[in-house]
Amino acid sequence: MAEKLDDTDRRIIALLRDDGRMSIRAVAERAHISRANAYSRLERLRGDGVIRGFTAVIDPEKYGTALSAYVSVSIEQHSWERFREYLSDIPEVDHAALVSGDVDLLLLVRVTDAAALRTFVLERLQRLPEVKSTRTMFILDEPPLR
Repeated sequence: MAEKLDDTDRRIIALLRDDGRMSIRAVAERAHISRANAYSRLERLRGDGVIRGFTAVIDPEKYGTALSAYVSVSIEQHSWERFREYLSDIPEVDHAALVSGDVDLLLLVRVTDAAALRTFVLERLQRLPEVKSTRTMFILDEPPLR
């Protein structure tokens, strides 16, 4: 079982969320702990699954996926596992969440333009037998939070 996170663990996590490439030395200095302590804490956080990995945060527009939208999806009852397998093979889906409420899933979709979004929703998503309905909401602005 994972240990309870303390303030130092949370500081380390905050530092790495801001810069996942930060060296252990820099983490230790900014968290006001020794390098050995920073290293052992980071290894524990990774081993416990608190930190699941490190990734690059990209600018969607500069990457070529300037159009973003949330697509809510209602699926047939008991089809989540099948649908989840399909989602793992779709590069346009940046994030997927099984949610409560009037819909079953909320997808964050990033595409090159409106034509690509139309193709994704109408020709790829709505043709799946598990999909009962979709609703698309364009993202007008995404201010960086970090």
